[in-house]
Amino acid sequence: MSGDIQIAPTFQNYLDKDDPITDSPSYLENILNTKGVEVVQGVIYAAGIAKKGSVIRGVLFKGVSSPDSSLHAIVPKELASSLNLSEGDEFYAYFSSKRLKIRKLTVTSVKEDMLGSTQNIIVEMPISDLRRVNGWKEHQVAALEITLDEKYRSSEALKEKAAEIGAIIYSNASDEDEMLVAVSSAESFAHIYDWLELIDLNVIVILALMIIVAGFNMISGLLILLFRNISTIGTLKSLGMRDKGIASIFLRITASIVVKGMLVGNACALILCIVQKITHLIKLDPTNYFVSYIPVEIDFARIVIYDSIAFVVIMLLMLIPCMFISRIDPSETSKTE
Repeated sequence: MSGDIQIAPTFQNYLDKDDPITDSPSYLENILNTKGVEVVQGVIYAAGIAKKGSVIRGVLFKGVSSPDSSLHAIVPKELASSLNLSEGDEFYAYFSSKRLKIRKLTVTSVKEDMLGSTQNIIVEMPISDLRRVNGWKEHQVAALEITLDEKYRSSEALKEKAAEIGAIIYSNASDEDEMLVAVSSAESFAHIYDWLELIDLNVIVILALMIIVAGFNMISGLLILLFRNISTIGTLKSLGMRDKGIASIFLRITASIVVKGMLVGNACALILCIVQKITHLIKLDPTNYFVSYIPVEIDFARIVIYDSIAFVVIMLLMLIPCMFISRIDPSETSKTE
């Protein structure tokens, strides 16, 4: 349901109340020592009904480690709206088992959740409360959720880490440990990662087109500069200056224009990014984009890399109009004058 990687029974039935697993298997230390692993926590899921007044909704309760007191809940915004709940309000939770169990929960927080209808019905509550509902012992959980370092959250990295952790489980499990498997969120939410990869491809295509357009604009600009200085080029040639030397003069002028343009462009882009990062000015429809605003990450290393690539490509394209210099005949330019 969440977490970068989930460790669960092979049948992955998170709602099974008859087959809990331990939150401290013998190989837990090996997993915690794995590069990129930040947190491993046990979770419990239980299907139930949330009721306030005459309004009822089917929900999925998720038990997580919590420093707060028992019988509180964190409710998704969409569910809170349908039940008319806000922070501090109380509602009843109904759990089905051999006999119906009812708990009165207090809303401590209303959270935004953009992962679609499945996630908008998940109500978080203390794991100790769900253990009592299920009749489980202290260290029993439905699954273990692993949170990874941010640099391991790409689709391929998640799958590799899940395979690595799966191998650790297989090679270090004792006879007393349950048979568990590691599943990455890239597999559980494949449609979201496919969508993100498509966006990455779009970004690459757009950047390539922008570099090509900028390159041709610079070619046009340099050609105009050369045409306006044909007589000067002819004079320099008649004085014995080589084509390479003349080309280097115009390339330096072009490089100066490109650098100034990049500095101004980067400054404007950074201002817009900072404004968006702080104010969330540009909004999105979360039902289509999974987020309510355009997220912004300012990575100066990437900015330098992309600027360097763009500069090199544009300067290489500038060699094309410089070939025009070799075709200028000093005698012809002097006649023109």
